[in-house]
Amino acid sequence: MRILPAAKKRPLLIVLAVAVLATGFFSAKDDDFFALRKNFRIFGSVYEELVTGYVDRPDPQRLMQVGIHAMLEDLDPYTTFMDEADNTQIHIITRGSYGGVGLNIDVRNEKIIVVAPIEGTSGYKQGVRAGDVITEIEGRSTEGMTLSDLRNLMRGEPGTAVELAVEREGAPEPIRFRLSRQQVTLKNVSFAAFADSAAGIGYIKFDRFARGAAAELREAVQTLQKTDRLQGLVLDLRDNPGGLLDEAVEAAALFVPQGSVIVSTRGRTLRNERAYRSENPPVAPDLPLALLVGNITASAAEIVAGAMQDMDRAVVLGAPTFGKGLVQVVKPLPYNTSLKMTTSKYYTPSGRSIQAIDYDQRHADDAPAADSLRQRFATRNGRPVRSGRGVEPDTLTSLDAKSELEKALVREAAFFFYANRFAARNDSIPPGFAVSDAILDDFAAWLEEEEFSYRTEAEHALATLEEQLARNEYESMQDEIAALREAMLSEKHAVFERRREHLKKQLREEILSRYFGPSARIAASLDHDEHILAAVRLLEDTPAYTRILAPR
Repeated sequence: MRILPAAKKRPLLIVLAVAVLATGFFSAKDDDFFALRKNFRIFGSVYEELVTGYVDRPDPQRLMQVGIHAMLEDLDPYTTFMDEADNTQIHIITRGSYGGVGLNIDVRNEKIIVVAPIEGTSGYKQGVRAGDVITEIEGRSTEGMTLSDLRNLMRGEPGTAVELAVEREGAPEPIRFRLSRQQVTLKNVSFAAFADSAAGIGYIKFDRFARGAAAELREAVQTLQKTDRLQGLVLDLRDNPGGLLDEAVEAAALFVPQGSVIVSTRGRTLRNERAYRSENPPVAPDLPLALLVGNITASAAEIVAGAMQDMDRAVVLGAPTFGKGLVQVVKPLPYNTSLKMTTSKYYTPSGRSIQAIDYDQRHADDAPAADSLRQRFATRNGRPVRSGRGVEPDTLTSLDAKSELEKALVREAAFFFYANRFAARNDSIPPGFAVSDAILDDFAAWLEEEEFSYRTEAEHALATLEEQLARNEYESMQDEIAALREAMLSEKHAVFERRREHLKKQLREEILSRYFGPSARIAASLDHDEHILAAVRLLEDTPAYTRILAPR
């Protein structure tokens, strides 16, 4: 923020007040106007005195930003002040594009790893691979850098270049790339195919609601329809964090009658109250639908799931969604900064809010609403639904069939890193590749080399029991404890053997993605992903599907 030169006699707070008045801030009631003007003058005076008279010269910009962030902390976590870098990220979220080299990155084992290069980009064309560890950028070590730091350095004006050095499994020395930045467009729909071709059950992976999301979904549905085999559709929203409300409305409109209310918003003022309706005829008005949701499904994705559920247009499967029922707008501020501010809440067609946390109650633990406070509503067919806990699935069946071993392998990125090693040692794989017993045994040996370990819930319970026995000096039970520990270790080895076929399938996904990209991973998951298989089975069982949506 700029500070007026000392030669100016006009007090800073008056200048700031005039600027605020000029933006048309004061459209509230007279009491609000008085409180705002009074407290703004106090804030401005404190800020001016600190900047001009504090014993150690403070950084004016940092001091103001600390004050702004402290003020916003008292509100919900979605109302935030954004500097120039944050504005770039918002642009990516809303428009689905940015200037960069096309590398999806993440932190694995405290290293910045390329998760996947985006097809068609400079990173993809010049041979950066999934699993590469980025060690340098523009001659600077990436040690200690955050993901945000590295992303900001990789992004920039299309046509400019950036130099990277990576470490690759099997390569004796770092590999250096000079990558050209270009306009990178992120896909909203990352995969569309038949999950069960014989039964005509389609599957679409829907990743985000950036600009153009509804058009991509329309194209994917129509492509499947052109085969004349489409009898049902699984729409996967499990990892979809949301995006633009308008895109969510248009996406839901592809499946519901024209003129249907899909979502409504209500805020502090009348201008924030609006009902969003489907404006065009649906492309698939009668197609049986199953929606997969999970704990990460949020915001715009919840709008679609909530609307489909309330209109009894789809069966919702999976886990309860995140529960973000707040709508934000981005208000431009001076010097390429912005305020992302919550202005309203959205409500599903039945009238329920799916917001899980009431930030007005100032719960220190951000706990969701208690069951006793959740209102009951009804879908179009009279099925009960409740507010205040996200969108809850229509079925209570747990679909998480992974063992503790598999969860630990995913958590430690073991499949990911072994696939790097496999690809470094094998230039190609044969058509119809499958993970053999020999490959799985090599995977097990590699886990031993890497000293992979994990603790089961039973081992945690045993450790707690040992502590309690030690405190109470029950030394006579040490033999029994040792026997339990040995039995648990034996069981962990047995789990690996029992889950061999499941482990092979998960390893195959990761290996295929090294040779054919992320879409190959999704395609490989269709025959063993428990959520997808459950959705396909339901769509194939018309009586069961109908009983859920129209119970007697």
